[in-house]
Amino acid sequence: MQTAPKKVVNAWAMYDWASSSYNLVITSTIFPTYFEAIAVDDASISKTTVTFLGRQFENSALYNYAIAVAMFIVAMMSPLLSSIADYKGNKKKFLNFYLTLGSIACASMYFFQKDTLTLGIVAIIIACVGFWGAQVFYNSFLPEIASVEDRDKISAKGFAYGYVGSVLLQLICFIFVMMPDTFGITEGKGAQISFLLVGIWWWGFGQFSLRRLPTPIPAGSGDLEHNILSKGYKELQKVWNQVKQMPKLKRFLLSFFFYNMGVQTVMLVAAIYGKGELEIPTTNLIIAILIIQLIAIPGALTISCLSSKIGNIKTLMWLVLIWIGVCIQAYNLPKGGIYEFYALGVAVGFIMGGIQSLSRSTHAKLIPENTKDTVSFFSFYDVTEKIAAVIGIFTFGYITDLTGSQRNSTIALAIFFVIGLCLLFYANAAKHKRI
Repeated sequence: MQTAPKKVVNAWAMYDWASSSYNLVITSTIFPTYFEAIAVDDASISKTTVTFLGRQFENSALYNYAIAVAMFIVAMMSPLLSSIADYKGNKKKFLNFYLTLGSIACASMYFFQKDTLTLGIVAIIIACVGFWGAQVFYNSFLPEIASVEDRDKISAKGFAYGYVGSVLLQLICFIFVMMPDTFGITEGKGAQISFLLVGIWWWGFGQFSLRRLPTPIPAGSGDLEHNILSKGYKELQKVWNQVKQMPKLKRFLLSFFFYNMGVQTVMLVAAIYGKGELEIPTTNLIIAILIIQLIAIPGALTISCLSSKIGNIKTLMWLVLIWIGVCIQAYNLPKGGIYEFYALGVAVGFIMGGIQSLSRSTHAKLIPENTKDTVSFFSFYDVTEKIAAVIGIFTFGYITDLTGSQRNSTIALAIFFVIGLCLLFYANAAKHKRI
């Protein structure tokens, strides 16, 4: 197949511009620090203890559990919905549903205050479901708009657009948070306005992208009115039967499952770790996250070029090896070590976008060419990603809750990466065209 016109490719990448605002503002910077400050019973007694549903939690652990619940919901729903979307050719509608759901949830965080903890937790879960639910449908457009040789480059372009768009909105939100007096508002209100802006930004630019994406061709025929559930899972079973006959893809997904436990957990807990465990001031924390985003742009593009020279799997091996070093260094960071945290942020930023982009394009390269079941194949990728995230985040939160320290949880992440690295060697040994 030929790569779609530039207008379509840019429209696809533009959705990353829209949705990455959630990843930066809600997942990585303003919301985690706001949650850490709000979700406390009595700061004079403990700065980290909060009661929810009659049980006391470390607030960072409660945050991790909420994200794990959301990931589990997505993992259970996406195989069914994606199979139906493939069968009926209506994945644009599903993408629109999830992005609208997530946008509304983000906007509702405007009302999250100390006395509305339940609202905040529910909003976290729904926004996360919206973001990750939409991603499987968004990702599945990649093999439809890009030829095999262009998939690494176009995947990296999507991440680059995402980083630029999210940093732009972050800077706008940063003004409200850091200079509230300019607008006659409190510091907390500046954070709440940021959540509202994310909802508007995500939905508005998401609609721009949707209008320009191609209409998918249905993979099946007939009426699903009376057997939606059975037909959806039959489609999924058909894809699984194909995957079992593809050693390279099967082994790659296994390795991805383990190293992605670490990647997703780092993405989702970095801000909470910096704020709660390392006691990094909020301003410096936001600066560090911005460094990660800015470094991630050349990182994703550089890693894309490297993969074209030595291959995707070998490049992923090097990236996972670096991730192991990052986890070890994170364990050893001193409290209040701002500049050490900045240095670690540079390393994380360079490899974070690259490993996500390359993982996505590697999967796209390994699925059968000219298949109509692109969403169903990407639902496997998505389920692997989400279940891995559930295990990784839950493990991180449980160890934190058990020991009272997030440092011990970073050792578990290092172990996940080591297992993933070993399995990448196993995947590389499978016979397949060079990728």
